[in-house]
Amino acid sequence: MTTDSWINESLYPNWGQRFLVKRELARVQSDFQDIVIFESTSHGRVMVLDGVIQITEGDEFVYQEMLTHVPLLAHGAAKNVLIIGAGDGGVLRRVLQHNTVERAVMVEIDGEVIRLSKEFLPNIAGNAWTDPRADVIVGDGIDYVKRAPDASFDAIIVDSTDPIGVGEVLFTDEFYQNCARILTPRGLIVNQCGVPAMQADELRDTSLRRRKFFPHVTAYVAAVPTYVGGFMTLGWAGKDPSLTALPADTIRARAEATGILGTTHYWTPEIHAGAFNLPPYIAKHLPA
Repeated sequence: MTTDSWINESLYPNWGQRFLVKRELARVQSDFQDIVIFESTSHGRVMVLDGVIQITEGDEFVYQEMLTHVPLLAHGAAKNVLIIGAGDGGVLRRVLQHNTVERAVMVEIDGEVIRLSKEFLPNIAGNAWTDPRADVIVGDGIDYVKRAPDASFDAIIVDSTDPIGVGEVLFTDEFYQNCARILTPRGLIVNQCGVPAMQADELRDTSLRRRKFFPHVTAYVAAVPTYVGGFMTLGWAGKDPSLTALPADTIRARAEATGILGTTHYWTPEIHAGAFNLPPYIAKHLPA
């Protein structure tokens, strides 16, 4: 449907952004959330969940590359990766770029997000849906983590909405306790923790919860244009503190060996290493 209307994001009550809609492609009320996909005049196709911008074709690479390549290259030998959420398939696509990965399990609670992404946002996932290493499950990530065997994953990547609505249960003590249990001795988990300039409590509260179950808790940053408010933080919890202090040369060598080097539009070894050097206004929200 062609339209000249605007879509206003509703994440913050007193501040936000809006997009001029070139064409609305889908509007669905699933069992979990309201889903809108439209073609914008500035950012390509855009997905909105419950009034909040989730992904745009114009800058999805920033978030997807940093959420995926940083943990996997820091680990260096991740074979089994669990993805929770990420129904658009972008994280799955980046995970499968790593030739060390033998199995990528993706658990998305809302099958409509997957269906609509395949239909209207096919470029984001590319061929990931049909990769034989991918196991895509429509189901509850909380339940999956609860039932998974001990030490069955090297890395967990959580790509969820903010801790409201359907995404709220992915920020609980029980969830992080089970994540620690199913991770291998060098295992780690990353997840988005919001924009600290506007959502400082999200980073602070999530970090405190993770600290109960992981010896090393920190965060790193990425500048995603459509996640307005400055740097977005990506929370990190792991069992080996050395993984967040790797020099750029080490990261570069791993990226070259795993086939990532030269394929990215935001991530570089230098950006990777520097992303853990947090501005004081962000670092103060992490546990000492």
